[in-house]
Amino acid sequence: MFFVSDRTGITVEMLGQTLMTQFPNTEFITQTLPFVTNQAAAQAAAEVILAAKREDGVSPVVFSTLTDPTTQYFIGTASEHVFDLFGTFIEPLEEALGEESSHTAGRMHGIVDVGSYERRMQALNYTLAHDDGINLRDLSQADIVLAGVSRCGKTPTCLYLALHYSLKAANYPLTDDDFEKGGLPAGLANCMGKVYGLTIVPEQLSRIRHERRPHGKYSTLAQCRAEVAQAEALFKAQNIQYLDTTTVSIEEIAATIVRDKGLR
Repeated sequence: MFFVSDRTGITVEMLGQTLMTQFPNTEFITQTLPFVTNQAAAQAAAEVILAAKREDGVSPVVFSTLTDPTTQYFIGTASEHVFDLFGTFIEPLEEALGEESSHTAGRMHGIVDVGSYERRMQALNYTLAHDDGINLRDLSQADIVLAGVSRCGKTPTCLYLALHYSLKAANYPLTDDDFEKGGLPAGLANCMGKVYGLTIVPEQLSRIRHERRPHGKYSTLAQCRAEVAQAEALFKAQNIQYLDTTTVSIEEIAATIVRDKGLR
C-alpha cells in the first residue's frame, strides 16, 4: 500500500489507514511517498509503485491526495488500484458550492494561519514545561490538567492535546505521598475545575511499567493494583471525571477529554 501526497502525507495516511481498519484479515506493507510536487517527482513515485508491482506480482493499493491533475496522471498509471481521495470529492464540492477549487497543495498542514500556528507552538511549549508534575506554577494558564498514576498515558495525551487541539495541557503523576495525604497537592487543588483523571487496568499498567523498569516494587502487580485503586478512590472523593485508558487510543482519549470538559 502506498500513500502519495504533494506535502507531508499525514492526511492521506490517516484516511487510508482508517479505511484499511475495515479489513482486519489483510496484512499490509505500507510506504509513504511525500512531496510529489512536480512531474519528475511523480514519475519517480510511479516507478517505486511499479517496482513493487513487479516484485510482488500484484498491483499495490495506492491512496493519493495530489492536487495537480498532471502529477496525479502519472500515479494513476502505476497501478490498477489507485484511489484519488482529492479528485473524488473536489468536483462534487465545486458543483455544490458554485466555486472552483484553488487546487493549492498543503493547505491542511502548511502554515496558512500564522496566529493559529503560533498558538499551537505556545501550547506545546507550555505542555513540555509542565510535564510529569515538574512545574506546578502557572497552572491557572492551563486549559486542562491530567492526573493519574505513573505510565497511564498522561504525557502522550497532553502532547496530542497540544499539537492537535492547541491546548495547554499539564499533567501530574499521583504517588504514594499523595495517597497518604488523601488529596491532591495544593497546586492542583487551586485549579480543580481543570483536573481530569486517567486510570488503567492494573495488569496492563504492570506490563507497561515492567518494560521500563522490570525490577523492584514499581512494576509489581500488587503495587499497580494498590495505586490504581487509590487513584480512582481519590477521583471519586474529589468529584473528578476520569477515563479508563486501557483499550482506548490517544486520539480517543484526547477527544473524550475535550468533549467532557467542553474545551475549544
